[in-house]
Amino acid sequence: MVSNVPITIACGNYDRTRAIREGRVPVEGCDVTYLPLYPEEIFYRAFHNQEFDVCEISFSSYIRTIADGTAPYVGIPAFVSRVFRHSGMYVRTDSGIEKPEDLRGKRIGLPEYQITAVVWQRGILQHEYGVHPKDVQWRQGGQEQAGRKERTPLKPIPGIDLQSIPEDRTLVDMLRAGELDALFTARAPSSFLAGEPHIRRLFPDVRGVEKEYYKKTRMFPIMHLMGIRKSLVEKYPWMPASLFKAFNQAKAIATADLHDINALLVTLPWLVAETVETESLMGKDFWRYGVKESLHEIEALTQYSFEQGLSSRKVDVSELFAPSTYDMSKV
Repeated sequence: MVSNVPITIACGNYDRTRAIREGRVPVEGCDVTYLPLYPEEIFYRAFHNQEFDVCEISFSSYIRTIADGTAPYVGIPAFVSRVFRHSGMYVRTDSGIEKPEDLRGKRIGLPEYQITAVVWQRGILQHEYGVHPKDVQWRQGGQEQAGRKERTPLKPIPGIDLQSIPEDRTLVDMLRAGELDALFTARAPSSFLAGEPHIRRLFPDVRGVEKEYYKKTRMFPIMHLMGIRKSLVEKYPWMPASLFKAFNQAKAIATADLHDINALLVTLPWLVAETVETESLMGKDFWRYGVKESLHEIEALTQYSFEQGLSSRKVDVSELFAPSTYDMSKV
């Protein structure tokens, strides 16, 4: 009798992966230990020490390692994190910034230049509003805790004004003090959540702006994908397909749950109405997995990475994912 291969999966505690974590959806040929961790911890441990067999990984950082030929993981096109990022652009209320074009010449803080959320935000600024990354002064550091560094070292990028803030300062404090004009981030700043009067979103009607962005571009920005350790793919070439199949099955369960009106499974009164409205705009498969299904967003992110000086070359989509998952995505 052939034994299953024991693997660890490190991933966020998402509804779309819960069926795998709970064992309701098996990964064929594998015995899974699921570690529900926050993305920041997973990324650091994955890119520094390759601790996990399978894990959620930053798409931006993964593209960089593919371009440099140093990737320890092979991509699986299960995009467990997607977020519209207009909501993550914050400005000081007294900065004179009323529209995206007003960001030219301003000082914008960011946790890391390479995080996927900010790559999308810069791409949106450049391609939707004509504000190039070279038009802005970028200041990198910890958002809430001092001393944060880039997760993988960055070489100087020609034409880009990127500097680290003092190691004993935070972005939130510097925005509060008026030493920054804006903050681009994935996490809502504590000052915004506390309702401090100096900070607001760049886009007041953020949902309306994000819906219009989708109508125009048909892009739902991808943040994270799943990766499998390269050595495992070499030893078990069937494993990426098994994983991709399981992540698709788990997502299908989560999507079906959004329509369960009998007893709401999410703590949101108009859950079903919200789901129907989203499907009317984005289609039934609004949280798409698969290469063909998400090609527009994948191509955009590889382009932004190269344009912004993060990847040494424009990475081709064919380099990013295990071959068996391309085949499955065409079924």
